[in-house]
Formats: sequence, structure tokens, C-alpha cells
Amino acid sequence: MSGRGTGHPPHLVALVLAVGVLLAATGCSSGSPEGPATATPTFGPPLPGGAQVLAPVSGEPSAAPAPTSCDATASLRPGPPMPPGAMPPGGPLARIVERGRLIVAVDQSTNLFSYRDPDSGQIAGFDVDVAREIARDIFGDPSKVEFQVRDTVDREPALRDGSVDLIVNAMTITCDRAERIAFSTVYLNAAQRILVTEGSGIGGVADLAGKRVCTVPNTTSLANLQRIQPAATVLATETWADCLVALQQRQVDAATADDTELAGLAAQDPYLEIVGGSLEPEPYGVGVNIADEELVRFVNGTLERMRSDGTWTKLYDHWLSVLGPAPAPPEPRYRD
Repeated sequence: MSGRGTGHPPHLVALVLAVGVLLAATGCSSGSPEGPATATPTFGPPLPGGAQVLAPVSGEPSAAPAPTSCDATASLRPGPPMPPGAMPPGGPLARIVERGRLIVAVDQSTNLFSYRDPDSGQIAGFDVDVAREIARDIFGDPSKVEFQVRDTVDREPALRDGSVDLIVNAMTITCDRAERIAFSTVYLNAAQRILVTEGSGIGGVADLAGKRVCTVPNTTSLANLQRIQPAATVLATETWADCLVALQQRQVDAATADDTELAGLAAQDPYLEIVGGSLEPEPYGVGVNIADEELVRFVNGTLERMRSDGTWTKLYDHWLSVLGPAPAPPEPRYRD
């Protein structure tokens, strides 16, 4: 900026600007002359909208796995096959058929799983195609599905109040969540890992002590990070795409999420790499209203078909080959 037209000599304007930059960089305030300023992490450019900085938590790191005493990955056995459109009256399937479409909660920023394709403008990804397969079995037409973009905070309330029929959103099955909603059998096994810029010097979770790490609130990724590495400062953003931007702008040193989600971020930037071992296994399930037992059994029937007829492997090869060759589909576990 030039000093012309300000009414002040150019050297004075330059001095004022220099002082302003220094104050911004050090976090000092002219309104607090007594004592040193409190040290806070520096995050550089403006943070993404809705982002929160979470200070390190107290306590010692714990490598113990999260409690899993509820056997949450066991689900209801599939019911008998039903012809598309011919559903028993009075239940959730008949309600969906009468409406004429399946309503599914997804997001639009998880690359490879559910994201807005820049060419078509449509929501696309592995999870989106899983939802379409469920619609195929209900209607005989995979296009009869309405996708509602929901963030991690309101997807469960939307399921419980009937605004959506299903959540298909890279959602980890946990004991805590299983108290509020029902889950299908596991349709994909992921693992939480760490994403960094090449040459960062970070090789695992131990290196995150004192570092700035991006993740998303209301996720198992955040809970696991704070349990395993409480000395990290967390930048909690609304979407994984915001974590990608924060990494690229050097606002954080790392991001942590499921390896499947991190692969989608790394695919957008050749200078990023996934490092370290698994922080925690992350089994994905389709979320269903806990009262809709019939729908849980139907979804499990679709997943069983996808495993047996090759559809699951076909979708994996199309969307997730960046993770390597397709493994065998997860074996279902049933409790009755």
C-alpha cells in the first residue's frame, strides 16, 4: 500500500504497518500493557468458517483400544428376499415405496465416498453407490434415492426424527452410537491414520505431541486423537476438505481421520502422504433408525447380495483402488 493520500509521511506509514504486522504475528495487544501475552498456537491465514481450536487435554497418552464391550458390529440377520416394490404393509419399507424414493444422509466433501463431483455437480462416491444399491433392491431402480447433505452433528437427529431413512456416510460403528441408532453389518473396514506434508518429520502418533492437528468434531477420529495423544493442539473443522486446506496453508502440521478419507484428501495433492500405523480400527456401517428392524434386515440383505454377486468388489475397484487391490468384503456378523 502506498503512503500517498494518507496525510502522513511515507516512512511513518511504513512504521505503523510494520508495528501492526509485528503485533499480529506475536499476538500482543496494545490494550494489555501489564505482563507478557499468553502463548497461543499460531494458525496463520483466517481459519475455515466454524473451525474451533481445542487446547491439549490433560492426562497421559493411552494406547489402549476404545471400549468395545457391546459387540456393536453384530447386526440382524437378513430377512427373506422381497421383489422390488412388493413390501409388507405398515412398515418402513412400505412407507419408502409409497413415498417413491429412499432418503439418505451423506456429505459432500468426503472425496471418494460422498462428494460433489465438479463436472456433473452431483453427489458421487463409494457410499453414494452403496445407497443406490439399496434403492435398486427396494424399487428395482437405483436412481430412486434422494441424498440429503448432513454434517456429523445433525445426521443422527435426522435419522431419529424420520427426516432421513438411512445414513451412508463413512460412519464408524461404536458402542456409544449403537445406543441411539441401529447399524447394518460392516460394509467396509477402515483404520485411523495420519496425513502430513512430505518431509514433515512426522512418522507416527508420538510425533504429534505439541503439534497442530486437524480433524472433524463429533467423530471417532477426534476422540481417539485426544485419548492417544492428548498433548496435540486440535483444529476442529466442519469438513475434511477444510482439513486439506489447513494442511496446504500450513495452518496445521497434520490431519487425522480414517485412511479411506485421508486417501481421498491425498488424491487431491501429490505432496501429501499417509504415515504411521493404525490408531484405531474403524468399521463402517449403514445407520438406521433403531425402531426400523425391518429396514435393518433389508439393508443387510442388500449388503449380502453385494458381497456374493461381485458388486462390492466392483465398487471398491472403481472408487478405492488408491488404497491398493480390493480385499475380500468384510464378513458379516449376525446376532439373530
